[in-house]
Amino acid sequence: MTFASSIFLIAVGAILRFATHFHIESVDLRTVGLILMIVGVIGLIIAIWQWAVWSRHSRQREVMVDNRRPPGSP
Repeated sequence: MTFASSIFLIAVGAILRFATHFHIESVDLRTVGLILMIVGVIGLIIAIWQWAVWSRHSRQREVMVDNRRPPGSP
């Protein structure tokens, strides 16, 4: 799950939780909104964790340096 999809789930969940006033039989939209917000927050935490791990790995790459001198150099 990416940052964008996590934020999207949080936004949709907040809309369902706080901004809707209609009722659907056998579906509680406030509960569905809360579940979407929780899933979005969990996804955002996972996305941040993955980003931190991947950026750490990219900073730890080894750089090969060729210290040999070309022929004829002092």
